[in-house]
Amino acid sequence: MAQVFMKEEGGEYYTWPSSEFSVLSEAKLGAGKLVLRPRGFGQPHYADSSKIGYVVQGSCTVGLISGNDSEETVLKINEGDAIAVPLGVISWLFNGGDSDLIMVFLGETSQAYTPGIFSYFFLTGAMGVLTGFSPEFVSKVYGITEKESKTLQISQTAKLISKLDDGIKLPEPSIRISQKFAFNLDHNDCSSFNFNAAENSPFELSANLVKLDAGSVFGPVFTKDSSFQMIYVIRGSGRIQIVGGNGKLALDSEMEAGQLFVVPKFFVAVQIADGQGMECFSVVTSSKPRFGRLTGNASAWETLPSSLVQASLNVTPQLVKLLKSEN
Repeated sequence: MAQVFMKEEGGEYYTWPSSEFSVLSEAKLGAGKLVLRPRGFGQPHYADSSKIGYVVQGSCTVGLISGNDSEETVLKINEGDAIAVPLGVISWLFNGGDSDLIMVFLGETSQAYTPGIFSYFFLTGAMGVLTGFSPEFVSKVYGITEKESKTLQISQTAKLISKLDDGIKLPEPSIRISQKFAFNLDHNDCSSFNFNAAENSPFELSANLVKLDAGSVFGPVFTKDSSFQMIYVIRGSGRIQIVGGNGKLALDSEMEAGQLFVVPKFFVAVQIADGQGMECFSVVTSSKPRFGRLTGNASAWETLPSSLVQASLNVTPQLVKLLKSEN
């Protein structure tokens, strides 16, 4: 489970530290969870990693400024929405509702200072970049007095998340959703999206949302390229098995809400939902992932001739026929 990294009046931020989840640093992946209380404000920041955030609960306003834009994009995102935050994009979040916002962020850390960890650079607050400069430098940069510079540097005492007074008004969303940054996943039992075609610069991540009814099965499935997959359990419970090279079982685990799983490249995974069903959000480290399936109409068993399947499995024609019909 995620661990509390920072807790402030406006909310909390949780991480899966690579020191305890070594697979994240080994695969150069990263994950975090944000909770914004009502009137909670995530300070303007950018990061050394690209990631996709999924709204597990609630809604919020998000502002983003990409490197090539001279204007800000302000969006309203709700439960079921996903939002892409490319490396270096400045963003902020505000919960103007009356209930908590919960978002999970999954991404890659191949260019991060510390593999396995998202490193954030805040423009404001007690950890903001302005606090590191001397008042003399700040005064010369912005054309203000050193006294005003000190006020600029120390007035915001929150580190990551502050709570805004009711009288403070932030920019209103200009659009409900934007194909450039966001997409709604919560519309069917298995949906996916990628942002690479919408961004001028490559964004090598894509996402999937899988909803399983009670007792339903997803898989066996594997990535046909060199991409990893991270799976976050949104709600419900179930079980997952992952098989790697030489037919070795790499993982056999229960799945519960709030847990994070990593499927290594080329490994084959199967998820089975318990009696209450299960819903999972996953991110793949490819903008155009290629999946291989061992069940369904597009599976290898269905494509291969029956005689070849019989010879490969060393079974009777009747069992092959049953396998293909059930498949």
